[in-house]
Amino acid sequence: MSHFATAMNSMTPPYLDDLNPEQRSAVESMNGPVLILAGAGTGKTRVLTTRMAHILACGLAYPSQILAVTFTNKAATEMRERVGTLLGHSTEGLWLGTFHSIAVRILRRHAEVVGLHSNFTILDTDDQQRLIKQILQAEGVDEGKNPPRMVLAVINAKKDRVEFPVDIDKISSKNWIDRIYSLYQERLKTLNAVDFGDLLLHCIYLFQNNPEILRSYQSQFHYIMVDEYQDTNTAQYLWLRLLAQGYNNICCVGDDDQSIYGWRGAEIGNILRFEKDFPGATIVRLEQNYRSTTFILGAASGLIEKNKGRLGKTLWTQTDGGEKVLIRGTWDSEDEARFIGDEVEAAQRQKIPLANMAVLVRAGYQTREFEDRFLALGVPYKVIGGLRFYERQEIRDAMAYLRLVNQPHDGLAFERIINTPRRGIGPTTLQLIHKHARDSMVSLPQAARQLCESESIRGSARTALRTFFQDIDRWRDSLNKDRHVDVAKVILDESGYTQMWREDKSPDAPGRLENLKELVRAMEEFETLSEFLEHVSLVMDITKQDQADMITIMTLHAAKGLEFDTVFLCGWEEGLFPHPRALDEKGNEGLEEERRLAYVGITRAQRKATITFALNRRTYQGWQHMLPSRFIKELPLDHVIFVQPNGHELSSLHPTHIPRSGPVFIEAEFSDVAPTPYHTHKLQDRIFHQKFGYGRITDINGDHLEIEFDVAGHKKVMARFVEKA
Repeated sequence: MSHFATAMNSMTPPYLDDLNPEQRSAVESMNGPVLILAGAGTGKTRVLTTRMAHILACGLAYPSQILAVTFTNKAATEMRERVGTLLGHSTEGLWLGTFHSIAVRILRRHAEVVGLHSNFTILDTDDQQRLIKQILQAEGVDEGKNPPRMVLAVINAKKDRVEFPVDIDKISSKNWIDRIYSLYQERLKTLNAVDFGDLLLHCIYLFQNNPEILRSYQSQFHYIMVDEYQDTNTAQYLWLRLLAQGYNNICCVGDDDQSIYGWRGAEIGNILRFEKDFPGATIVRLEQNYRSTTFILGAASGLIEKNKGRLGKTLWTQTDGGEKVLIRGTWDSEDEARFIGDEVEAAQRQKIPLANMAVLVRAGYQTREFEDRFLALGVPYKVIGGLRFYERQEIRDAMAYLRLVNQPHDGLAFERIINTPRRGIGPTTLQLIHKHARDSMVSLPQAARQLCESESIRGSARTALRTFFQDIDRWRDSLNKDRHVDVAKVILDESGYTQMWREDKSPDAPGRLENLKELVRAMEEFETLSEFLEHVSLVMDITKQDQADMITIMTLHAAKGLEFDTVFLCGWEEGLFPHPRALDEKGNEGLEEERRLAYVGITRAQRKATITFALNRRTYQGWQHMLPSRFIKELPLDHVIFVQPNGHELSSLHPTHIPRSGPVFIEAEFSDVAPTPYHTHKLQDRIFHQKFGYGRITDINGDHLEIEFDVAGHKKVMARFVEKA
């Protein structure tokens, strides 16, 4: 007998037996609006799929009368499979999918009503940017100051906020972005195409201006269910509101404490005002956690309680035992990476698979030091939600500049950066350079230099090439007298590369700038540019591991929805986490979202969570003394322990003294004083350097020494490259 038949012939369907009381209440609340506040690890997917199965098993609706939307195709597939398993038969006819896939289905039925044909094309990001570029050129808009990707980001944000394009005749000449938006929409219709933002926008327009079509869908969908409701934007919210006005049987599952995507349009207010939007709504709180230990849940709950913008719930578990959340101060970020590397190796000795461990960071640039450390230890790793550090576009571009300065015949580097940022050197000029290089059997840079001296290349392209090579030559000469780190900063600035990203308004531009700063910081660890480039080449040459057992490195945002036995939460310092950009742009709302992000990070851990911060962090401007994140101070003391590097436990967050042998917790302002834990050199020490010979130390700044050499003169070198004479 199938599950379905059993359900129809039993007072208590078997799929309800294993639910806890709150889960069962959520499943059986089938009349009117329902909000299920599902805390981390409380089984929300199980509840949502069981509720769908229960509605079908009870005969309250046919599959075609249920609309269930989620955010990813993976989640939709999993939910469909689970419902089919519970019922024991196919769920064909069920309207289950992502917001976009459901919207496409509706829009193709009624495409003519919004000025499209049913076979419309959905453009990808590259096609969208090409179309925007064409319009910008036709309108005479400066692409340098307004890159197509930035303009597209502004237009997408308007669509997420349900801002329809304005009639061109009514647009002020000063409001050029609205004009581009309107022209873009016109071009899309001419091409019989849409972008992803249009899918919901066109549906909303369709519903608002065609009451009979809206009523047909309202009468069709007896039940509407929504996953991850806290992540919905304005367009998704309005789309759901319009459809739910028929039977009013809308069930939203979400967690206001895990709303962390405000930067990409998510509106936490959607879930916070659910009871106001749907009067008489039933609220069910899922608080029993099946993932983490008591200490981990206690620490996370104590932290998130500091937020005022929440509906409130407290997670608990029947799982006994476990370790308190460990908070470990480190001297600097390198020490942080070393500590976590040691902890990972210790966990491996305890037979914990690498696949059950994760390093979670606030900013993408933080991954580099952990990548370097794991490479040094031979620990296989993978970076989720992004490329490995040296594979990222902005890093590859910057490295190409450095490679060409270091090696003047590097044709691949030349080809990558010759028009990045734009210098007016187009495909025709590049083809001419390629042909001359082949015919003359010389490198691309050499071919370009030769053509500049002939009449083959003229006008602005010739001027741009000459200026480019003058810059390259000047930067190369600087390497003979200035530190390679300082030269790298000059290259990135004078080339216009950093300015290009500063002017880019896309959401990922600030992160790219942070990565560039981290690249420059990484160069500090090497004495010369050549040594650094060699190091990167060796890192990039390491083939990807085939083995499945790899530790995961990712940002906190990318970790949402995942779980691991052991989690390392790194870089919990003021000025890094909470991220200053969130505070600057959104004030207290930004702070609360950052706190929710911290909550998400802690609740990824099943058995062990470790929080680390660095007492000193080397930034683009130099060394800074760091303060522990305010979030560390907000963690309840009953659920955490503070440990010094020597293994001694502290009873509080504020010790009365700071031993020089190890980092702990300190209240301090930003300082220019750099740590000196890794060498014993003193002022006026006589030293020897393999390249510069004998000299005397005149200044010490952490691991940086200023030395007056007998022959080579005044130089700045790293401490590990010298020895006492």
